[in-house]
Amino acid sequence: MNYKSTRDSAVSVTAAEAITRGLSAEGGLFVPEQLPKLTATDWEQLRTQSYVERAVTVLSRFLTDFTAKEVKDCASSAYTVEHFGSTDTAPLYSLKNDTHILELWHGPTCAFKDMALQILPHLMRVSSQKTADGKEIVILVATSGDTGKAALEGFRDAPHTRIVVFYPENGVSPMQKLQMTTQEGANVGVCAINGNFDDAQTGVKTIFTDRAVAEKMAQQGQMLSSANSINWGRLVPQIVYYISAYCDLVRDGKIRQGDPINVVVPTGNFGNILAAYYARCMGMPVGRLICASNCNNVLSDFIATGTYDRNRAFHTTASPSMDILISSNLERLLYHLSGEDTALVGKMMKELQANGTYTVPSSLLASLQDLFTAGWCDDASTLKEIRTTFEEENYLCDTHTAVAKCVYRRYREQTGDTTPTVIASTANPYKFSASVLNALGGERADQDEFEKVETLHNLTGCPIPASLLSLKNKTQRFTKVCEKAEMEKAVFEFLK
Repeated sequence: MNYKSTRDSAVSVTAAEAITRGLSAEGGLFVPEQLPKLTATDWEQLRTQSYVERAVTVLSRFLTDFTAKEVKDCASSAYTVEHFGSTDTAPLYSLKNDTHILELWHGPTCAFKDMALQILPHLMRVSSQKTADGKEIVILVATSGDTGKAALEGFRDAPHTRIVVFYPENGVSPMQKLQMTTQEGANVGVCAINGNFDDAQTGVKTIFTDRAVAEKMAQQGQMLSSANSINWGRLVPQIVYYISAYCDLVRDGKIRQGDPINVVVPTGNFGNILAAYYARCMGMPVGRLICASNCNNVLSDFIATGTYDRNRAFHTTASPSMDILISSNLERLLYHLSGEDTALVGKMMKELQANGTYTVPSSLLASLQDLFTAGWCDDASTLKEIRTTFEEENYLCDTHTAVAKCVYRRYREQTGDTTPTVIASTANPYKFSASVLNALGGERADQDEFEKVETLHNLTGCPIPASLLSLKNKTQRFTKVCEKAEMEKAVFEFLK
């Protein structure tokens, strides 16, 4: 299987090339030339497989230039008990009303990004051996909080690889910032920017598509790649956990094979819910894909109207990993739903860059609305959902998961749809202790971050992840803050 670009139909690369490059030269995203289907026999085998085996089954359909051993080695190295605490890598927690929380945060950085960023360095290593001609790979990352730490941890001291992460100085939680600024490893660099996540993401994309940068790096024996979900190698592992969740529901007798489920995803950059769409394309029975936003509700407005408009106020919220107004992965969905119309996709992306808005044709909007429902909630509703869920279900969730649960509850009330539903839970609540404490009425302004963690533990009894507690006495290595226009300079300063 080869990979095409969403903006140039003439582009055709292998999976290894797509992973190594990260982004197509003209700015398009790599997409598979066809979406493989799982057979009835595949589903029967998947039900009895471990998470590692399920990952191998799914990934091998997309990484056809990898050997079977290479795919197995990558999955086995990533999804270990050491990294995820048990062999149950992405467990389901069942609530009332056929609602199931898919816990994606049991990895080393306590966020769902670990599900992809523990395996991406292994995929990158194999890919670069096939395609990079001995060049050092320089990973550039823009983060709204979780991707940065997960990428830093995944690529820490990886051979022939360096990584630079940019994050918004005032746009992540205190715990997220500590995770990044204290990161260990000889090949890692972290820099804050005066701006928001969209500024960081735009800056990284600008560096990627600058030919002068590429030429300068080639002279130094280096090449750029990405660990953001614009990289296919970051996105494809996320398909696995939706298929795994479906198999677990069948295995545990919650549903029968062939029964549809709804999937609810809190998302800002659209990658996490796009992975659920790809799982559906592979044959996972899905009723509705429900896109949950906070008050940066550009996606919910788009799904309702067909007009994408980022020309609006940017809000800093209690769910900062979703504080995004430019959803990069939406481009891939537009490519598929438009019948692979690269000219249309390229035109809309140019309009977005020039004017901050575009409108899809009515036929494309109809296709979108056949699959997706969207909703959003503000911080007050988010905090109320945390409190209600804990009081009524004895389950503590973080702010992003609470957004998804609130949007789903409203959807269920409005539609009467009682289809069994999986809600993607994207982070451990201790990553956002201040907001979760506030929701439960236990926040105190005089406490520092780790005192809030301890108070939350005393209030709820929920265990504190050791990886977060270990940050308390670590020295902050990275304190640099740059302007948006200085990101390229900061990269080359790090690379010397």
